[in-house]
Amino acid sequence: MNILAIGPHPDDIEIGCGGTLIKYAKRGHKIFLLLITKGEKGGNTELRYQEQLKAAEIIGARDVFWAGFKDTELPDKGNEMIHTVERYIDSIKPHFIFINFFDDTHQDHRTVNRSVLSATRYVKNVLFYEVPTTNNFTPQVFVDISESLDKKIKALEAHESQVMKTNIEDLSIVELARSSANFRGIQGRVKYAEAFCPLRLFINI
Repeated sequence: MNILAIGPHPDDIEIGCGGTLIKYAKRGHKIFLLLITKGEKGGNTELRYQEQLKAAEIIGARDVFWAGFKDTELPDKGNEMIHTVERYIDSIKPHFIFINFFDDTHQDHRTVNRSVLSATRYVKNVLFYEVPTTNNFTPQVFVDISESLDKKIKALEAHESQVMKTNIEDLSIVELARSSANFRGIQGRVKYAEAFCPLRLFINI
């Protein structure tokens, strides 16, 4: 299958669904990443670009695409973003799309979600992932990432400039990821899991 993960900024994909993507890649599925911005407000643009490429290599992604929008300056009317995402969907023809959840304290995350909802209207499987700024997330789908958690952590560590930028004193993104995986694992009755809310999920029988 072709799997497309979309992130507003570098490292959003890794924290939200990195373990799941690693499992897909290990089983021979083709992983593609689409970054809406380069996360300019969070650090040096070129550094964040290189960190994302390194993380994508650890995940096993086939390619990384950049939509070219500016961090925290996304257009309120998302037609341009909708059309941009549609072009990548037409090219990749994904069987699954992963995108951040809509209820979020970061304005970019809310804007990206709204645009992607329109762009993915003909895609059968669309799942929302969570990030540290997500609100009111009540997942119904769980993926056991016990076998891929260590590699997910390495992908997060590739974003070296962002590891300590959790806005919580002395808490790294690595600690946060492990705690979240453990918590979602308990909900899903496994040791470590990633959790998702489905917009659409087809179960083929």
